[in-house]
Amino acid sequence: MKNLAVLILLFIAPHLGRAQQNDASTLLKIGDAAPAFNFDIDKNTTVNIQDYHGKIVLLNFFATWCGPCRQELPRVQKEIWDKFSNNPKFALFIFGREEGWDKVLTFKASNQYTFLMLPDEGRKVFSLFATQYIPRSVLLDENGKIIYQSTGYTPADFDVLVALIKRKLKETI
Repeated sequence: MKNLAVLILLFIAPHLGRAQQNDASTLLKIGDAAPAFNFDIDKNTTVNIQDYHGKIVLLNFFATWCGPCRQELPRVQKEIWDKFSNNPKFALFIFGREEGWDKVLTFKASNQYTFLMLPDEGRKVFSLFATQYIPRSVLLDENGKIIYQSTGYTPADFDVLVALIKRKLKETI
């Protein structure tokens, strides 16, 4: 029964993404290449998203004050990071929209998250994908194309995201 539910979720995932593209705050659509951008993965290291081509990459935008973000992030930890962090074909970047290192790292420590939490002061990264609304997730395939987007947090959308990551990682092995 669980496998049937996953298959149904995988079937409807593309349709959920398309429906979300009608949102005027979403700047890119499913199938678009992610824009090239640099970001800091620690206080001394800057990388480019293109450095992660060949991997399935999940970008998540949140804020420490955001209630739905606070609901979603524990599931990101348990159902995504804890399960896929050791897979060399997967990368996860959680961006604190309009928040600096001090705030992001304090929030990370207080919640005992083990994934990277990165600052996005001035919405430099967020503004490449959207104009407003968080939490927001963007999943990129191994070629850097957007294969899933969600705005807000619902358990059903999150289940679709997890199932899609699992399927894509099996395909890249």
